Amino acid sequence: QVQLVESGGGLVQAGGSLRLSCAASGRTLSSYNMGWFRQAPGKEREFVAAISKSGGSTFYVDSVKGRFTISRDNAKNTIYLQMNSLKPEDTAVYSCAADLAIVVQRNPALYDYWGQGTQVTVSS
Repeated sequence: QVQLVESGGGLVQAGGSLRLSCAASGRTLSSYNMGWFRQAPGKEREFVAAISKSGGSTFYVDSVKGRFTISRDNAKNTIYLQMNSLKPEDTAVYSCAADLAIVVQRNPALYDYWGQGTQVTVSS
């Protein structure tokens, strides 16, 4: 099992940047594919980005390609989401999740462990 704690959310103006962190404990992060998801009020939880266990493969929802970068530092048991050129429509609660599956998945229902989430608010 693994416990996940997100940090780094906050309030930022449109065009600004934030870096979210997700620190893991309980088991080495290298055992898991990792994903970032977000949920805005009144909307379904949305896949944002995912990264394979070794960090060799990354995936993004089309709306954040070129603006967001997912990365991982397995030595620190931490994954990151660097968010640049933020837009008001990026406003949501962002959560990280861990998955023991062999392949990287985009469906949040298939992830095994979740953090509590961190709020990101982008003002126009």
